Amino acid sequence: QVQLVESGGGLVQAGGSLRLSCAASGRTFSPYAMGWFRQAPGMEREFVAAINWNGGSTYCADSVKGRFTMSRDNAKNTVYLQMNSLKPEDTAIYYCAASYGSSWLVEEYRYNFWGQGTQVTVSS
Repeated sequence: QVQLVESGGGLVQAGGSLRLSCAASGRTFSPYAMGWFRQAPGMEREFVAAINWNGGSTYCADSVKGRFTMSRDNAKNTVYLQMNSLKPEDTAIYYCAASYGSSWLVEEYRYNFWGQGTQVTVSS
């Protein structure tokens, strides 16, 4: 089992930045691909970004490409989501997830472990 705890959410004005963290505990962290997803009120959860097991490859959704960057520090068992130029439409609960696969993944069903989420609110 892998336990995931997100942090770093909050309230920010449009155009601002936040950095989300996701700390993992339990089984060895490094073999897992990791992802960030988000769910806005009344909407389905959607993919945001993903990273492979060693951080050498990342992928972001078109809606956040150029604004969000995902990274990881396996020595600290932590992944990050740097969010810049935030927009009101980025308001959502952000979840991190871990997958047994080593390559980055987009599909939600491929992830095996999920955190509880952290709220991000962007005011206009």
